[in-house]
Amino acid sequence: MNFIDEVNIDVTAGNGGNGCMSFRRLKNIPRGGPDGGDGGSGGDVILRATNGLNTLSKFRFQKIFNAESGSKGRSQNKTGIGGLDLVIDVPCGTMIYDINTNELIADLDIDNSEIIITKGGKGGLGNLRFKSSTNRSPTKITKGIEGEFKELKLELRLLADVGLLGKPNAGKSSLVNAVSGARPKIADYAFTTLYPSLGVVDFSSYRSFVISDIPGLISGASEGVGLGLQFLRHLSRTRIILQMVDVYNKTTEEIIDEIEELLKELKEFDADLSKRVRWLVLNKIDLISEEDKDFIADQLINHFGNETNIYSISALQRKGTKELMIDVGRYLEQLDE
Repeated sequence: MNFIDEVNIDVTAGNGGNGCMSFRRLKNIPRGGPDGGDGGSGGDVILRATNGLNTLSKFRFQKIFNAESGSKGRSQNKTGIGGLDLVIDVPCGTMIYDINTNELIADLDIDNSEIIITKGGKGGLGNLRFKSSTNRSPTKITKGIEGEFKELKLELRLLADVGLLGKPNAGKSSLVNAVSGARPKIADYAFTTLYPSLGVVDFSSYRSFVISDIPGLISGASEGVGLGLQFLRHLSRTRIILQMVDVYNKTTEEIIDEIEELLKELKEFDADLSKRVRWLVLNKIDLISEEDKDFIADQLINHFGNETNIYSISALQRKGTKELMIDVGRYLEQLDE
C-alpha cells in the first residue's frame, strides 16, 4: 500500500428536490385545489475519522465525491425522499483545509469524530404552500437549493506519542523493529524508509505507546532537499522526539555537528518542534568500544548539558532498547498525570 499523506478532493452535497405543482383530481371534488408537496432535502457530505486507516491512499484515484440529491415533491402533498448522506472515512489525525481560503476547517484526531463538511440543499416548495384566501389555485413552486460545494485539502499527521528523528541509516527503522511488532524495511542504503511507519510498544503488561519512524533528514531538508521535509509534519503531534545518531566510525565532533544540523533543520521547519522534549539515542554501540561509548556520552553531556537524556543502544542487537522504552513509557505516564 502506498503511503499518501496529502490529497486534494472535491465534495458536493446533494441538491434539494424541486417542489411539485399538482391539483387534486377526485371524482366528487371538481375543484379540489392544490396538493403539490415539497421536494426532499439533499444529503450532507460527512468526514469521519477512523483508526482503521493510516494513509490517504484511498483518495489516490477517487477525488470527486457527491452526496445523493433529494427527489421531487409528489402529489397528494407528499414530500420527496431526502437524499442519503455520504460518509467519507479518513484516518485519525487528518486535518481538513479549504483550498480557496487556506482555512483549517477541522482536525479529526479522535476515533469516530466527524464533521458535516458540506450541507445538502433544502427542498423546494410545492404549490400547496402558496395557497391563500386570495389565491385558491396557485401555480407557483420553488426549485430545490443546490448543495454546498468545497475544494478540500486533506493533510494527514500521524498520531504517535514518540517520533524518531535522524539522518538516513541512523537505525530508526531497526529500533521500531526491535521494540514493536512493526516491520519497516531495513537495508544498508540511504532512504530505506520512504514513508512513516507506526509501531505499538508494550513497555509493561498493561501500558503501551505508539512510536513513529520518520524518513531520514539530510542537510537542506527544511528547504525541500531529500525526503524528510515531506514527513516532518508528522512530528507535530508527538510528545517526545528521540534524536537518533549513528556513532560508528565518527568522531565526537562529527556526532555533535550531526545533532546540531538536525536541530537546525527542525527549527527552520517549525520553531516549536525544536523546543519539544528531545532525548539523544546513540545507536550502533556494538561496533565501538566501551571506552569510546563513555567518552562520547561525557562529551555530549558537556556540550548539551546535564538536562539532556542520553541513551546508548544497539537497535540491531536490541541492546539497551528495552530500558529506553521503559523510561520513555514512564515519562509519558508522568505527562498524563
